[in-house]
Amino acid sequence: MRASFEKTDGAVSLTFDVQPTANPTPATAREAKLADPGFGRVFTDHMAVVRYNHVNGWHGARVEARASFPLDPATAVLHYAQEIFEGLKAYKRDDGGVNLFRPDANARRFRNSAERMAMAPLPEPVFIEAIEQLLHIDRDWIPGGEGSLYLRPFMIANEVFLGVKPSAEYIFAVIASPVGSYFKGGPAPVSIWVSENYTRAAVGGTGAVKCGGNYAASLRAQAEAIDRGCDQVVFLDAIERRYIEELGGMNIFFVFDDGSLSTPPLGTILPGITRDSIITLAKESGTQVREEPYTIDQWRSDAASGRLKEAFACGTAAVVSPIGKVCSAHGDFTINGGAAGPVAMGFRKKLVDIQYGRAADPHDWTRKVL
Repeated sequence: MRASFEKTDGAVSLTFDVQPTANPTPATAREAKLADPGFGRVFTDHMAVVRYNHVNGWHGARVEARASFPLDPATAVLHYAQEIFEGLKAYKRDDGGVNLFRPDANARRFRNSAERMAMAPLPEPVFIEAIEQLLHIDRDWIPGGEGSLYLRPFMIANEVFLGVKPSAEYIFAVIASPVGSYFKGGPAPVSIWVSENYTRAAVGGTGAVKCGGNYAASLRAQAEAIDRGCDQVVFLDAIERRYIEELGGMNIFFVFDDGSLSTPPLGTILPGITRDSIITLAKESGTQVREEPYTIDQWRSDAASGRLKEAFACGTAAVVSPIGKVCSAHGDFTINGGAAGPVAMGFRKKLVDIQYGRAADPHDWTRKVL
């Protein structure tokens, strides 16, 4: 059957035309890949695709064999970088069912990213339906245990033209990649490099948008961190070069001796869904959470005095990653003796247990797909 439009409460919904691949991966080969998939290297058999143009709006919703897109050399995304993406996971429950974690939040953020990048906003129900349709056909690719299926929804401008203007055509797609546990042997504290030569975003820019250009701009700083023997980079603000903003791909939290938490305010940083979840869990447990500026000098001083007890990064891939060492051109310092702290690990366990359906979910964050 063909994709069709329906109008419900003013929102566009689509019927997906599902066309299974004629050459599915054999079960034995799939199981071999799932044994140690790594991260972002192995992909499932199918993808979901929806197209947009000014005449038809969003149309042509399909689930089909994963394949390359034919792109003209003058395709807009290749020249003007109109591109956005999201990242979320599907988790296999102990009863064999499958959970998504806050896909509605990803759908809203994707829409907000599109609007900031002058792209056609995708209706949130279509975003979620595309993911669920892909999960239905590729459910055998979801690892058990501490593994998960990483889902990558993205949108590119595919009008063929050379000229600085918003594209009139877009492709939205979802691909999926089985991933193992992010940390082999449990979460280990990471070391981070303070970038003083590069910044990630400025006020009025695209720091709050999940677009490829932000990540491309972070790669030179990340390479600098690796050269210094560190795992990750942390960026300072673009104006005063003093205030902590976020890591190359994760938000950051600070834990103090009075039990309170602090995290940089939104505006120039990505509004992380894991970040928002931690704030919610902390507040409901009675923990004070401040969203306020925090300087690199304060961080160094508070770590030395013992006022700062822990620091950790958070995001979809790692959930929570404790920070053990901070390196910079002005000297290094450690946090909590370089060890993972109980607050970071406590939040990680709470979130992971909710994601896999092992704990109560009072906020209705999990969505049972299968």
